[in-house]
Amino acid sequence: MRTYFDHEKLDVYQLELRFVTWVTALLVNIKQRSTDARIAEVSDQLDRASLSALLNTAEGNGRRQRRTRAKFFDDARGSATECAACLDALVAKGVCSGGDTDKGKQLLLRIASMLTKLIERFDISSSSSSSSSIIREEPGEDECEDENEDEH
Repeated sequence: MRTYFDHEKLDVYQLELRFVTWVTALLVNIKQRSTDARIAEVSDQLDRASLSALLNTAEGNGRRQRRTRAKFFDDARGSATECAACLDALVAKGVCSGGDTDKGKQLLLRIASMLTKLIERFDISSSSSSSSSIIREEPGEDECEDENEDEH
């Protein structure tokens, strides 16, 4: 894919695009199986939240002020966790199985981890003079395991 803007070069943005593609297929499948309005509400919210994560990442990367960038990345992270909650709700409502949502949850965990690193990099109040240090967008294996352990 040809890149025109800086946000398109971010690994987290590319991963969010992969999630939007994955979740769109899931939502089409759900729509074909269920006409329940309560299911439609969760599906619509999942669709909006997935787009919100993507759009906030792009907009945040285009901001010049560090604190503003961090806020947009934080909003994107909130939307990613909202997507995870929507997937949980679909499982709880019996629309999907945990196996159906595993790939999406794995993508979201990586997205949230990457956004957390970007927030730490650009949030002035949380980074004391570490602005010159190199920050990876993608977490190492140990970092994912630690975050996963905290959630259980």
